[in-house]
Amino acid sequence: MSVKRRDLIKYLEENGFFLIREGSKHSIYTNNEKIIPIKRHRTIDRITANELCKQAGLKPKF
Repeated sequence: MSVKRRDLIKYLEENGFFLIREGSKHSIYTNNEKIIPIKRHRTIDRITANELCKQAGLKPKF
């Protein structure tokens, strides 16, 4: 099962994260404390999405 990238980004933005820059393969988000790279694919594996949430210090949602 996979998660839409825009749903993961929406969840991060609701919790204070914002886009710093676009890299060649990732979008880089931060909340001025933690930096989270998000792959530029339409879908992201559910396990990977939850790990990104944990890295961000958020409760896994997916």
